[in-house]
Parts: sequence; C-alpha cells; structure tokens
Amino acid sequence: MKTLWIVLMSLALTAPDAVSRSPDIEAAKAPTLTTSAQGKVFFYGNMTGIEPVMDAFSRKSNIEGIYTRVSSSKFLSTVLAGMATGRIEADVLQAPLPVLQALKNEGLLAPPLPPWPEWTGTDDTIRSFGVECVALVYNREQVLPEDAPKRYEDLADPRWRNRIVMPDPCSHETTLSWLVGLKEAVFPSEAAWIAFLEGLVRNRPLFVPSFGSTPQSIESGEKWIGISLPKYIITRAPAPLDWAPRVQPLFGTPRGIAVTASAPHPHAARLFADYWLSKEAMTLLARKTGEVVLAPGVHPPIPGMDNARVLPLRELSPEEIGKWRDVFRETFHPNRPRGN
Repeated sequence: MKTLWIVLMSLALTAPDAVSRSPDIEAAKAPTLTTSAQGKVFFYGNMTGIEPVMDAFSRKSNIEGIYTRVSSSKFLSTVLAGMATGRIEADVLQAPLPVLQALKNEGLLAPPLPPWPEWTGTDDTIRSFGVECVALVYNREQVLPEDAPKRYEDLADPRWRNRIVMPDPCSHETTLSWLVGLKEAVFPSEAAWIAFLEGLVRNRPLFVPSFGSTPQSIESGEKWIGISLPKYIITRAPAPLDWAPRVQPLFGTPRGIAVTASAPHPHAARLFADYWLSKEAMTLLARKTGEVVLAPGVHPPIPGMDNARVLPLRELSPEEIGKWRDVFRETFHPNRPRGN
C-alpha cells in the first residue's frame, strides 16, 4: 500500500448532500440481483458504535441498513470465504485500507465508484474516510492531567507498574504495528526503543485480546492507563477518561469503504456509500462515536484532538508480522510455549 498521508485539515469543505446526488431512491429499493431482501443494504465492517449513521441513512432513504461487524484480524479471511461460498451477501465493505486493497486485488470490489469528495483520495474503487487512532487512554480520577505521560517513553516509568492494560501484540496485529511504528517514527534509536519495551515489560501490563477489552478496567480504576482508542472517551461517557501524549504524533490504521462487485443491491450499495462519505455522516461518526475522520473541519468532541497530528501506521508484510510476533513473544511472554 502506498504511504497514506493523514493530516486533520482545518479548512472548511462542505460536500453536496449525499442522498440528493445519489441514485434514485426507488431504484435503490427495486429488485436488482436478488429478490430476497428488497429495500435493504448489507454492510460489513470492523467498527463499533456506528448505529447513529445506520439509523440516519435508513431515515433519509427508507432503506434498511443491516450491519455485520467482523473483527479486523478475521475480516479478510471471513469475507473471502463467505463470498466464495455465498454465505455472505455483502453490498458495502468497510475495513482497514490494506484489507480492502487485498479484496480489490481479488476482483471483489466494484470499479469505478461515482465521484466522491476530494478528501477521500483518488483510488477508483476504495475511498478513504478516517483512521483508527491509537493513544494512551487514562483514568483522570486516578491520574491528574499534569501527571499523565508526556511522551511514549513515560509508559516505561515504574510508577505505572501493574497499572497498564493493552492488547497483546503477539495476537493483536494493530498493537504489533503500533509498537513497530514507534520504533520507526518516534524513538531516536533501536536501543532507546528496546529500553522502552524492557521498561514496559517490567511494569507488568495486563494483556487483553483487543482494544475493545481495554476501557472497562481503566474506567473502573483497576488499571490507570492503557494502550487504547481515544474514541472511548465519547462512547464510554461519562466514564472519567482522557488521552495522552499531547506533544507527540498519534498513530493509527487508515480506514476505507468500497462497494462489492457482486453487490446484491448495487443501487442501494452506492447510495449507502455515498451517504457514508457525506459531511453529515462524517459528523455523526466524529461526534457520536469519537472517530477520527478525514472530512475537513470535522473533529470528535475530545479536548485537544482537533490539534492532534495523526499519522498512518505502515503496512507490514506477512513476513514482518511473523518476525515481530516472534520478537514480542520473546519479549513479553518468554516462558510461553511457541504457538500459544
């Protein structure tokens, strides 16, 4: 995947109303490739908390949006197998850009899409809309803002011993890529990065399967800080959560959306994708679910996030993922049998 630049722009840009410039509503509801579920659109993605967008689309179009969430780690294999066997009837897919690119390479995405706002990129099939942003999320009742980490290096400070929760990088690829991203873009040398990892190990973090498993122990006070997603500041409100560090860039996985080549309801699929990329939908994603989106001037209502510098994590090859998984297994779980 080409390096994707992600800068949260401050210029205002208002796209035309998505539904009004999309294919005719009645055409979207009419029989297309199947007759089993008219007036519906089937949407597969890896995001949580998108109900406000689904509900708004259904109200505006009178088309029922049916969402199925698939975890990032299983998305590619699940969709490939499901579409090959006919178990999945997918009209629209949302996923990390590398996953969508792999599906495009298999000929499973529809080219080309109608013209979209310029900020979504230039690909004729996959449109970029946001980034799954990773940060250090902490409990502000346990940690005062002035005591929160100022730099990633601070997470290795002994004061955080037994107070950290994070996804296990041996099984969670985004956390694996995040740690590698810090090595390549933040730490001045490999020795400094290794010292950080060693300090993190000494602090005995609690390992969980995914980002979705991190906020509960932070908001309860069991753990004070976690490698997590700042969106939880919105979705877990009124939990006392905040984010750090404020002086270094944040990193995350670029996200995109595409219509499938075999969409059972191609008109409804394009209508939905069109709406998803509208400023109205991007504003709902940002304000209601805390998502970091690329639409100019649209920011989640998280203090300080409008000034954050967000950079994309580099796509790692399968060989690199295997290499770093072995490194992190030896670093974090030296006594764990290989394969566990």
